[in-house]
Amino acid sequence: MRCSLTAFIALSLAVVSLAEPILSPYNVHEKRSAIPIGWSHTRRHESAATLPLRIALKQSNIESIDEYLYDVSHPESANYGKHWTAGEISRKFSPSEDSVSTVRDWLVENGLASERIRVSSTRGWINEAERLMNTEYNVYTHVSGQEHVACEAYHLPEHISTHVDFVLPSVNFDAKLKGRSSQLEPARAIGQPGVGITPKTAGTISQIVTELEQCDEYITPVCLRALYGLVYEPVATEKNSFGIVEYTPQAYLQSDLQMFAMNYSTDLLGLEPIMVSIDGGYAQTEYQGFEYNGESDLDLQYGMSLVTGKQNVTLYQTGDMVEGASFNNFLDAIDGSYCTFEGGDDYTQDAQYPDPYGGGYEGPEDCGTVTPAYVISTSYGYNEADLTPFYTARQCAEYAKLGLMGVTVLYSSGDDGVAGNGNYCLNPDGTQSSTGMIFNPSFPGTCPYVTSVGATMVKPNATVTQAQPEMACMEVIYSGGGFSNYFAMPSYQKTAVDYYLQNYPPNYPPNIWNSTGMSRAFPDISANGANYVVAVDGQFELVYGTSCSSPVSGAIFTMINDARLAVGKGPIGFINPTIYSAGFAGAFTDITEGSNPGCGTEGYNATAGWDPVTGLGTPNFPKLLEYWLALP
Repeated sequence: MRCSLTAFIALSLAVVSLAEPILSPYNVHEKRSAIPIGWSHTRRHESAATLPLRIALKQSNIESIDEYLYDVSHPESANYGKHWTAGEISRKFSPSEDSVSTVRDWLVENGLASERIRVSSTRGWINEAERLMNTEYNVYTHVSGQEHVACEAYHLPEHISTHVDFVLPSVNFDAKLKGRSSQLEPARAIGQPGVGITPKTAGTISQIVTELEQCDEYITPVCLRALYGLVYEPVATEKNSFGIVEYTPQAYLQSDLQMFAMNYSTDLLGLEPIMVSIDGGYAQTEYQGFEYNGESDLDLQYGMSLVTGKQNVTLYQTGDMVEGASFNNFLDAIDGSYCTFEGGDDYTQDAQYPDPYGGGYEGPEDCGTVTPAYVISTSYGYNEADLTPFYTARQCAEYAKLGLMGVTVLYSSGDDGVAGNGNYCLNPDGTQSSTGMIFNPSFPGTCPYVTSVGATMVKPNATVTQAQPEMACMEVIYSGGGFSNYFAMPSYQKTAVDYYLQNYPPNYPPNIWNSTGMSRAFPDISANGANYVVAVDGQFELVYGTSCSSPVSGAIFTMINDARLAVGKGPIGFINPTIYSAGFAGAFTDITEGSNPGCGTEGYNATAGWDPVTGLGTPNFPKLLEYWLALP
């Protein structure tokens, strides 16, 4: 895994082997010791073929990204809350001009016309690759039949290697393996019905529910306010912001929002979210039904209710009806530098705009056109194994940049326990199937720079006024949680996770979960995710999922930002180092009952302290407000 901020030089070249003079001795830059399990060498790559190749330039100061982020995010830091501007981030991490010019000069001196070389291009192809890097490219075949191009080692001139982080493709097998039992959807299909993390419904209800005594069967805003102590009227709404991301064709219906407001949140009557269209996104009405309206209706009805009608909520509607959109397309819009970062988007996964095939959005791609809100909640997600390590690392680095800028990023942890979306688990060869037995974590929840939100439920026959009314959600859905296969454990959670592993070690063979004790653990926190009363297509339905938990948590953190902004302080930003710190002990209500079954097991158990089912627990708004107001 390469979780780093890098930039690429992309060029147009072909695979040929020609002797050329070199400027300095060639040294091995990267070398692979063995072919990964499941792959075999098939043939030499055709000498006349073209090959997509990018050269990642070493970033300035990139080795200190965690240090910089924690410096503004850890409550014991003297610089807590002193967030960076986008310009400061760009200046800190951009490759040096010396690196750019040195590599460019080398390419030109080796016969490449300068107009064929572009820094951070979104597209490019390399000829002469073998000559430039003194290597040979081969084709390897996986047992599933998928092919991949790689080399055993490559060389760079001594005076060039100090400026280059890595070259792709090269020694790494960063290929996305398709599951044997289904066709893997590209990342841009995340808004399509049944793709990724999606809320579930238990059917319609006929009566209007308003009593706190019924919260074990029906969750409404009054239940959530009672559960988490959210009694607060915002006063700094002009300074504050809360964003909810939706992916077309998922769309809310204004009539549903007003139906919900009339019964459960009258201060929303006549109001609607502030729509921000990204890459042609709009609240489509051509397709309706729970599978098209359930997610967005849920997110906005509860997100808007809990911040009250005084606080505007931004709806980032992303992607058109033809191409769709991925998380990368959204990130492009809120940070223009991401459009070209590490070579730009991957069009095998991400949507391309303007639509190159016609029929879709033909306006310019949104790059840096949208201002990020202080808190951004997303109820969608992938299986980590749906995407390559490089793809996830590139995206994860962007979340670190947002944290540096003071943005709180929340993602749902998943609804299938230790299994992936659709109850798919991993096989030993890396593929996913319904018969797999290896735990399958979600993404982006496993990125250490986002806050992953799991799900709880009110215990049967419990009331919200009792001391501990909640347990891990075990009705209709199971809270996603576990340990990443891509990302290392961040320092902020080491003490909490070590305590769990030492005192409640999972009793499973080490080959079905990441038992190293060194990987990113999730979720970080949790909130109620069962029995939500949601207006969908003109009727009320009972809805379940971590899709409920993320916007509810986002609303709570938005109200904390309001209180801080009202007294002249900044937003809370990246919250993980703070919420795991000793000073925030007791700020979340510990959940100690339930588990998250999947992959033919009972999953992990909810325990005292952090656990891979409910994280640190559910928010206690009064304590969180007190603790965060005490910070600078």
